[in-house]
Amino acid sequence: MEEKINKFREMIKEKKIIDSMLALLQWDLETQAPKGGYKLISEMIGELSLKSYNLTTSKEFLEMLKELKKNEEKLDNIVKREIELLEEEVEKIKVIPSEEYKMYSELTAKAQGIWEIARENNDFESFAPILEQIFNFNRKFIEYRGIKEDVYSEILNDYEKGMNVKKLDNFFEELKKEIVPLLKEVNKNKRDFQKKVKFEVSEYNQKLFSKEVLEYIGFDLERGVLSESAHPFTLTVNKDDVRLTTRYLKDLPFSSIFSTIHEGGHGVYEQGVDEILKDTILSDGASMGIHESQSRFYENVVGRSKEFWFGILEKSKFKYSKLSELTLEEIYKGINEVSPSLIRVEADELTYSLHIMVRYEIEKGILSGEYLVKDLPRVWNEKMYEYLGVVPSTDSEGVLQDVHWSCGLIGYFPSYALGNVYSLQILNAMKKDINIEGTLERGELKRIKDWLREKIHRYGKLKTPKEIMVSVTGEELNPEYYIEYLKEKYKNIYN
Repeated sequence: MEEKINKFREMIKEKKIIDSMLALLQWDLETQAPKGGYKLISEMIGELSLKSYNLTTSKEFLEMLKELKKNEEKLDNIVKREIELLEEEVEKIKVIPSEEYKMYSELTAKAQGIWEIARENNDFESFAPILEQIFNFNRKFIEYRGIKEDVYSEILNDYEKGMNVKKLDNFFEELKKEIVPLLKEVNKNKRDFQKKVKFEVSEYNQKLFSKEVLEYIGFDLERGVLSESAHPFTLTVNKDDVRLTTRYLKDLPFSSIFSTIHEGGHGVYEQGVDEILKDTILSDGASMGIHESQSRFYENVVGRSKEFWFGILEKSKFKYSKLSELTLEEIYKGINEVSPSLIRVEADELTYSLHIMVRYEIEKGILSGEYLVKDLPRVWNEKMYEYLGVVPSTDSEGVLQDVHWSCGLIGYFPSYALGNVYSLQILNAMKKDINIEGTLERGELKRIKDWLREKIHRYGKLKTPKEIMVSVTGEELNPEYYIEYLKEKYKNIYN
């Protein structure tokens, strides 16, 4: 049995090395590769993806899984969980013809460059054909599993186990019922808080402060790096090589701060996975929803709190000198102003989930055949007006603003809304052990990081999302904490 487990570990190591090489190519593609290099990198990604596919669908690998499964009582919990996840992965990909798997990997790598140029040139038509192919591939891959109806539910379940369209429809309906009236109430007392935090800060100072903020919240820059990209993201090679990006807008200096804190939340999670899981397939977040709970927790619960800015204010004044002219209250209200915006990543907490609803309904509509890809700019603008009362004047600030679809991340967007809800459930549990306000005021963010590591981060994928939430909070997904948090916070700001 020991011999079989050793062979298993060897094959997992080979798989992880391939996945790490893919991650490094992806990083290069999105951060520094010249546009002329996209074609070759796309082909390299296609070849390596095929190599990973061939490994995990090989007769040797499948027989090894089968043999280990038969002797499950002799395995430790880590190997058992790896086998469980690998069986799920293999079932999903073995039905896809290898050439199509490779073709899709190349397509999504190439699509990111096409998206970036289309966004720069406000040219949705140039992006539409490849986007249509991406949606068609996603539909086809689910149909290969024998699922012809409710394709989107199967995709959602891939990101968040147990999730489906019916549950998300009910979830978003509940949010809409509570958030839209609250937004109307807030808009009656509209104030221009934000003008006081809109000032120019050089890109150089923003870069310096972004790194300081990352270290302040607990991200280890000895085991991570911060770079730039058109759309901020986090990419993990392994727990000792976690790569983040942000973007710098000269006249919106808080944009880089919050995108950096958001990605830093992902990064702190990845770095916090237990060392024992490092060389396993469990050294990653439990799910996209749990991952987003950590980034949204750090960005909003921590980063947009008055106590956080009390703790970091002196440090920030060296790079953001204009802050010395503002009171803590003015900073707090400025960074929390409610103002329906066009851009999701710049959205305030109250309207953020409405941005996610727009994307959720579009994905659902395309996969059900209700919408065509060529109609997306019109559909996008109609939904933005319906939910947020604003309409983009260009596709660049509308349907082309997010990189996700070009990467093939169909079904990812709901994870942000689920992450918001999870994060407030987690906060409610954390408050029983930690005085959050006092901890933030004293700049003792290590206490918060250590609590999250103990309860969530160290487990990686060893536990399911449901197991994590029940063990940490005592219940499954519950939007009540999130809704009450928003009501209390924004009624106090707009009293």
